[in-house]
Amino acid sequence: METNTSIHHNTTVNPIPSSDNLAKLRYSLHIMSLCVYGVACVLGMLGNGAVIWVTGFRMKKTVNTVWFLNLAVADFLFTAFLPFAITYQALNFNWVFGKFMCKLNSTVNFLNLFASVYTLVAISIDRLVSVVWPIWAQLHRSVRKASYMCLSVWALSLSLSLPYFVFRDTEDVQGSVICYNNFAFSNNYSNPSVIQLVNFRHRALLITRLLMGFIVPYSVIITCYGIIIHRLRSNPILAKQSSRSFKIIAAIIITFFLCWVPFHIFSIIELLRFHPSNQGNALLHVITIGMPFATSLAFVNSCLNPILYVFIGQDFKNKVCNSILKVLETAFHEDDTKTCSKSVSTSESNKSHQGTAV
Repeated sequence: METNTSIHHNTTVNPIPSSDNLAKLRYSLHIMSLCVYGVACVLGMLGNGAVIWVTGFRMKKTVNTVWFLNLAVADFLFTAFLPFAITYQALNFNWVFGKFMCKLNSTVNFLNLFASVYTLVAISIDRLVSVVWPIWAQLHRSVRKASYMCLSVWALSLSLSLPYFVFRDTEDVQGSVICYNNFAFSNNYSNPSVIQLVNFRHRALLITRLLMGFIVPYSVIITCYGIIIHRLRSNPILAKQSSRSFKIIAAIIITFFLCWVPFHIFSIIELLRFHPSNQGNALLHVITIGMPFATSLAFVNSCLNPILYVFIGQDFKNKVCNSILKVLETAFHEDDTKTCSKSVSTSESNKSHQGTAV
């Protein structure tokens, strides 16, 4: 995600190791990151491209397909920019794509984070409304309103990502051009007031990302699903009808949480470095060693959703034998909340069947 905070007091770019073991560890992490980025790029573009093709062009538009289409677009956009990060690391942190692409690449990275998590928030609210107020949902829940919600999500996500476009910069250091966060908009780091401004802006960016990219959205998600689970326990019929789509959404949310929480934890550790009692190298080494793991795990999330769509909700053998269109149609099928049970006798009635997802 972020190469470094400032080239003048960070050692993650062209690091000078303090020992041979540390140098070997950093080199191993470097190779690991390249491999993970490469796999995430290939699988993410193929998988999310397939989801976009099916949900955008092959399936009838429903509220569910709107949610999943937007998740896939966010992940596809992210993985489409991964070759820039792969090239940057392969060239030993030498950015050859210019300042604008340095800014744009970082912006897209965090746009994926915010767009994904707030789409999950929208899905959670949609589920809550469908379970708690099913009649209202049947009358008012529509593709158009879901599309407007997604546009709002993208607008909010873009506004939260713009600071990364503003602060990102390039500079030539020892023959290599690095892409980094220049919070001072200058190279004058000898002035105490400039250093204070840099630390303030860095803290503000980290706190905003932690609050708006993790704490606030996941508080909403957990609250929604706590209410949903409580309601489903008291209504076994409703719980049975919604079990398939509930499992898929729950798996996506849990996977997103597990993939991103280490990155946010290291963001908290990075915040601790600003405390006067934590100015040594211990936390810096922890961040230098741990952040590649956390970032790689976050990157992997971008290629996992299509896999979850395929392998949750049906028997494994059946899903492998089915075509990708049939698999995704099954995964994204809207649940029927209008009746407790409904028998479908022909393929024609299957096509005409419509319901409200829970």
